[in-house]
Amino acid sequence: QRFLVFPELMEDKDYRNAYLGKWHLGEDGPAGRGFQQWVSTDDHGDYTNFLLSKNITPDKSNERFSELAISNLPLELSRPRFLEKHACEFIEKHQRDPFILVVGFVEPHSPYHGPLNDEHPLNEVELDKTAILPESEDIPLRYRLMREWQQAEAILDRERLPTQLFFGITPDEYRSIKQRYLGLVTLVDQSIGAILACLERFGLCDDTIVVHTSDHGDSLGAHHLFGKETMFEEAARVPFLIRRPGETRSKTIQQPVSHIDFVPTLLDLLGQPNHPQCAGKSLLPVINEAAAPPDNVFLEWAPNRTKIKKGTRLARRRLIKRAVEESTRTVVSPDGWKLCLRDKDSNELFNLKDDPFETRNLYSDRQYASVISRLTGEIHRWQESARDKLRI
Repeated sequence: QRFLVFPELMEDKDYRNAYLGKWHLGEDGPAGRGFQQWVSTDDHGDYTNFLLSKNITPDKSNERFSELAISNLPLELSRPRFLEKHACEFIEKHQRDPFILVVGFVEPHSPYHGPLNDEHPLNEVELDKTAILPESEDIPLRYRLMREWQQAEAILDRERLPTQLFFGITPDEYRSIKQRYLGLVTLVDQSIGAILACLERFGLCDDTIVVHTSDHGDSLGAHHLFGKETMFEEAARVPFLIRRPGETRSKTIQQPVSHIDFVPTLLDLLGQPNHPQCAGKSLLPVINEAAAPPDNVFLEWAPNRTKIKKGTRLARRRLIKRAVEESTRTVVSPDGWKLCLRDKDSNELFNLKDDPFETRNLYSDRQYASVISRLTGEIHRWQESARDKLRI
């Protein structure tokens, strides 16, 4: 089934629109999905051509730049600055038109390196609580294999740790990686600030809804892991900020909400009807502080197919195969419970109110049997409504 993306869902077709940055939705690019302009940061795209025009030599075959090479570029040649420039040009060109502008920053991302590495003092970088606790074995098999692989790679590539993705062997190495990650956050913050200043310069702040979010978080050493691909809060939670015209004060919504509600909320803010394709619901009643009861949030993980190296022992191959074929369904309830059910791996139950760092898996504790039963029923009802046939 071909799912529609945001411009295709809009009944009002008078908006000028553009997509700038990383396209992560398959080979059918933005131009084929309702976007009138695409400034690409993919291989052989606009950003590649920009670097070539500045006489930057590609470090990979077929005139491609690796992420490592891009991360070592000076500030003025960085990807966020490139996207910032094109965003401001689009705003200036269409300042008198209704427009939809999407800017897809890649950063902050591995290899955790950039032009602002030293922006945050190293001695002020705090380690995650679970990064300095002893490594827990009470985590799913797939997570244990991820941890083992990341740490083994870090040992093998220790000399390249300043530009590597993997786990720092010592607390100081970990702190250095997080310092550089924060530098990338600041790099993106500066470009977002420049885009907001551009809106203000052309008098568009009172007519423009601004939204900031991300597709995933990063463990950054929490639970002795890096990257995404887990259900832990550090990887699964993302920022979700909305600035709309007429707001005179800021507020924080404490209840959990879902990405699946993102598009219905934007359509509602723009006065557009919701589309039958959208499984989520508008969060506008919550934003307006109307009487909207908190709801469950559901997350899922589908198998991540990978090739197993030749020569791997049979028992090891079976272990890896089981891990990479694992699927997860998770519910986060309004009262702070989080249940992760898996078809081929261990299950987890956390009380996020009492244990926000998810250090105590309560799934095997009999006193929480009623909580597990209730939340399992919620997951099964959600699966039925979503036509999800996974048996867990």
